[in-house]
Amino acid sequence: MSVSKPRMARATQRVLNDVTASPLLPAMFPALALGGFWLGGEPVLALLAIGVPLVWLAVLIGRAGRPAARTDPVTGLRLKEGFAERLEALLADCRSTGHTTVCFMIEVDDSAELTERFGGEACDRVADTLAARLRTAMRGSDSFVRLGDWRIGVVLSPLRRIDIETAVQMAARLQAELEEPVRIDRAPVYISACLGFCLAARAPDQSGAGLIEATVAALDEARRHGPGAIRAFSPDLQRNRIQRVALRDEVARALDDGQICAWYQPQISTETGRISGIEALARWRHPARGLIPPADFLPALEAAGLMERLGEVILFHALSTLRDLDRDGFDIPQVGVNFTETELRNPKLGQRLRWEIDRFNLAPDRLTIEILEHVVAGTPDDIVARNIADLAALGCAIDLDDFGTGHASITSLRRFAIDRLKIDRSFIVRCDTDPEQRRMVTMILSMAEKLGLDTLAEGVETLGENALLSQMGCGHVQGFGIAVPMPAENLAAWITDHNARIAPPPEITPLRGPARRKSP
Repeated sequence: MSVSKPRMARATQRVLNDVTASPLLPAMFPALALGGFWLGGEPVLALLAIGVPLVWLAVLIGRAGRPAARTDPVTGLRLKEGFAERLEALLADCRSTGHTTVCFMIEVDDSAELTERFGGEACDRVADTLAARLRTAMRGSDSFVRLGDWRIGVVLSPLRRIDIETAVQMAARLQAELEEPVRIDRAPVYISACLGFCLAARAPDQSGAGLIEATVAALDEARRHGPGAIRAFSPDLQRNRIQRVALRDEVARALDDGQICAWYQPQISTETGRISGIEALARWRHPARGLIPPADFLPALEAAGLMERLGEVILFHALSTLRDLDRDGFDIPQVGVNFTETELRNPKLGQRLRWEIDRFNLAPDRLTIEILEHVVAGTPDDIVARNIADLAALGCAIDLDDFGTGHASITSLRRFAIDRLKIDRSFIVRCDTDPEQRRMVTMILSMAEKLGLDTLAEGVETLGENALLSQMGCGHVQGFGIAVPMPAENLAAWITDHNARIAPPPEITPLRGPARRKSP
């Protein structure tokens, strides 16, 4: 079988590079000279004594003219500069030999939390440990690149063949190496990582940059389904990624154009049946596609970094709607607005809310701040805690949203001045027919009563659930069984209809005492 000239040239170049890179080569000069003298006398000796050092020097000068591969001082891995060019050369080699390769990208989950918890120096030690484990798990000829603080790329040296099943097994092995506990200050720390990979043959663009782009797309998909997820690149994944990028751009324009606004879902008092408040919820009325649910556009807004801007829009709509209802003579005690952790980390949040409330001439207790339970459960005494305390001191009510899903402690409930627990729908569904659900709701209501907290049940969908919650002493209910979210222009009609259907309390004639006998 003939060998192509390019392949022979590359092989010769690799051998020459390996030989000249060896630190033992200068020590071999005397042995080479002596061997040459024995075999060919003085002419060969002179040729070797002059020629070999000159050739070695020329190779070193040529190599010095090329930029050296930069390595990360912490892990010893190559840095990402020139990564695409190295992949390009590898792919060219694969095309000439009929071999193939695969690119993996691994990213540690919750990396920001790790850095905040342990500090930069400890995290560098962790990164070094993880890099050493990856090198141990793979072959010495495979390439490793540090692509970010917590992201590492792995490229296999050319293989005769590799399929998806084999690549998944290798990905799982890499992931398992990273998930072994790492000791920091003698304490074990458990780390998980997402991983995306792309077979070279499946990359849409058969270039180094194209393989990188496809692998990044697979990693992004794994992160969306993480922690600890593994995803392979596929054409469908690429199309979905393009659609998400397009949606991100479109949703940003929709927010500026006023297509995204607040819809309102009423909350009802179980004691009186009257409206105790309304919750403002973000909805997107697309001019062509109609109403788009929040689950479809909120991730795009978050990816675009526009959640704080969305909060400003919803707050403005909520307060203006409450003012309009007051003007029209409707008695709506309060409006609830959800605040994300990003908004709660704004040091000027309290100042902004004071200005907004004054702007609409409303009392602070007309605004309810809704905070997800996981934010309270995972928040130390920092700017978030101070902001919540400031808003409570201002007079705003504080609702703990999705209670039961975020593992907030009783200490957190007291520290954050929570006024009301919004019991998550997962506990409410079928509570009238499922004894286990009913026991869970009873426990939550009992705890809230002992802590002096009001309660609201989310996601009430049936008359049975509504009736049972009222009997159990839950203070308020909200859900599709009460009313679906509606635009501001529909609120007045719904409120009028609801108030008309509330049965007036029965008139009870006081019992008369026994007739007094007239005094003689």
